[in-house]
Amino acid sequence: MIKRYQNIIICLLSLSLIGLLEKSSSGEYTFKQSFKGWFLNLIQGETEEPQKPLIKTSLISNLFQTASPKSTEPCEPKSTEPNFLIIGGGGSPESNEIALEKNILYFQRTLKNMGFNTPSTSIFFANGNEGNPSIRYINPQGQQKFKIPNIPNLNGSATVDNLINWIDKNKNNQSANKPIFFYFTGHGILNHENADNNAFMLWNNTPVTVSNFSRTLDQLPQDSHIVAMMAQCFSGSFANFIYQNGDPNKPLAKQTRCGFFATIKTLPSVGCTPEVNEADYEDYSSSFFAGLSGVNRIGQKVASADYNKDGRVSYSEAHAFAKVDEETSDLPVSTSETWLQQKASKKDVDELVDIPIIELQKNARPEQKYVIASLVKLLQFNPQKSSLENLESLTPDQVVTQEQKAYKIRLLMELLNVKMEAKVRQNNNQQDINILDGLIKCELSSWK
Repeated sequence: MIKRYQNIIICLLSLSLIGLLEKSSSGEYTFKQSFKGWFLNLIQGETEEPQKPLIKTSLISNLFQTASPKSTEPCEPKSTEPNFLIIGGGGSPESNEIALEKNILYFQRTLKNMGFNTPSTSIFFANGNEGNPSIRYINPQGQQKFKIPNIPNLNGSATVDNLINWIDKNKNNQSANKPIFFYFTGHGILNHENADNNAFMLWNNTPVTVSNFSRTLDQLPQDSHIVAMMAQCFSGSFANFIYQNGDPNKPLAKQTRCGFFATIKTLPSVGCTPEVNEADYEDYSSSFFAGLSGVNRIGQKVASADYNKDGRVSYSEAHAFAKVDEETSDLPVSTSETWLQQKASKKDVDELVDIPIIELQKNARPEQKYVIASLVKLLQFNPQKSSLENLESLTPDQVVTQEQKAYKIRLLMELLNVKMEAKVRQNNNQQDINILDGLIKCELSSWK
């Protein structure tokens, strides 16, 4: 029993669960807050910083170090080729790293790799076509420099006015009922008072909150089909754009909306770097579009993400690919996953961590099975055992980096997604089932 608790302590600390233990009067360590409660707080948006426990060993002290990240039933669209809306860049030259420009260039290459010759694409980036140096990069000599944006077919700057003008232009131009794919690559802001209403930053340091973004989209026809992929810090908050006014306490928006986000609403993401070499980029955008197209950002082919073998790669499958491929501290989520996770209770998590992984995997969809199997293999877990049993057996060298810790949390999140979907269906609440089916169906759509 003592060894069991020692292993749990190592596990908890390795996952940066600061403050889960306190010292009792007898000198033994007891749980201050259970692992299960911590995990629930993480995925549902607990932002309060817990206090550090009174533990002094060098091993545990090292594990405490938190490294900063590397730099209703939907209307079926008549055409699957979307109108593409791409917005990117920092709010000022100082925060407008070259990786953001390169993300858009990779997006354009991805369109070509997938056979889009003349797609309906609008691109708004930073200061646009003004001709002023606004992109920060590091030259071969290690010096910080600034350059002019060089993006083919750039439509203008990343401003609120251009976003609203695009909406105005397209709200009466839906005769073909084309879906919309929105991609944002830039910076995000955490709303400390309400993490359900974070913001992304446009040029001139102009924030656009979840509620503002959702209300702007409301101007489009009610039969619009909108998919978002957002890679900024604290981006998981934008999963709330599926609700009226972006408010999770209100009903779903009339339109079909779904999305994919680099990380949960309370954590920063990676990918904003002034470094020039794309071979070093390991962000969510890179992995998502590699999974979607089959070609990574340096032109190499990657393993097919067509996990259900239907001849196409859906957004959900690209998202699954990224959960395994992206070697960062990000915790990627989708709208359906966020919706499911918010329904989880402590009892659900209590049950989750004690069920053998292989039993949970039986209820998974193909893309979920891929994630679970891949992460189990990567983490060298025993699928016949429960999550908690596997975590208890961790050794210190398995929990050194933030990436190692993130992969373990990604696996727990995936298992929870599977368990909560099964629970929703077993509860037989038709309204909830309709919402879930609508989100999943939207997420399973694709560019082609």
